[in-house]
Amino acid sequence: MTFDPSAYGRHAADVYDEAYAHLDPAAAVERLAALADGGPVCEFGVGTGRIALPLVARGIPVSGIEGSPEMVEGLRAKPGGDAVELAVGDFASTRVPGEFSVVVLAFNTVFALPDQAAQVACFRNAAAHLRPGGRFVVEAWVPDPGAFRAGSALRPLRVTEDEVLLEAGLLHPAEQRMTTTKIRLTDTGVRLLPANHRYAWPAELDLMAELAGMRREHRWADWTGRPFTDDSRTHVSVYRRPESA
Repeated sequence: MTFDPSAYGRHAADVYDEAYAHLDPAAAVERLAALADGGPVCEFGVGTGRIALPLVARGIPVSGIEGSPEMVEGLRAKPGGDAVELAVGDFASTRVPGEFSVVVLAFNTVFALPDQAAQVACFRNAAAHLRPGGRFVVEAWVPDPGAFRAGSALRPLRVTEDEVLLEAGLLHPAEQRMTTTKIRLTDTGVRLLPANHRYAWPAELDLMAELAGMRREHRWADWTGRPFTDDSRTHVSVYRRPESA
């Protein structure tokens, strides 16, 4: 099957901000601003600007790569959206001009790439965007195949008075893939938000960074910097390009 980086946005762009309005980007923005130390930031999978626009509001130059023209349209319609230099394409290979202090790939988006080869290419693309000493920051969940029973799972992600968000998934462990669809129930009806994932354990991401010429500098359980432990279900990993070759 041919990978289409625009597919997710075609299904989700019009409800993306509403569906994920409960996610507060403040801790991520604070951490990224500190890591960038005033330098420019490039976000892979910039979406509708959940992280990029607060960084712009802080005076940080931001560029982005996004697979979905619909997501880009949503970002451009927001205050500050015109300040983000954007390229539409696959962030495993698409380039934007410049060298950056930080490249960020947030909210599990590394797993949207279809296979290991594409993920390795993404790490190399990130390294190519970094200035010497720059950092590649990846936010992702820790795979948990044990959460599936007989290769399938259905779990609630969010339950409120006016919204229920569920995720149905099928596990394909031989290829480290998950076929998932989020089911959003509101008083206006039902929306299906399909997305496939090629998951990878943190140590595998570390090896991808090594192949791209970077070394892990930090790994936290979340954007606040809590220690990463055996019980952590998510991680924020920081990989650094050497100051010199």
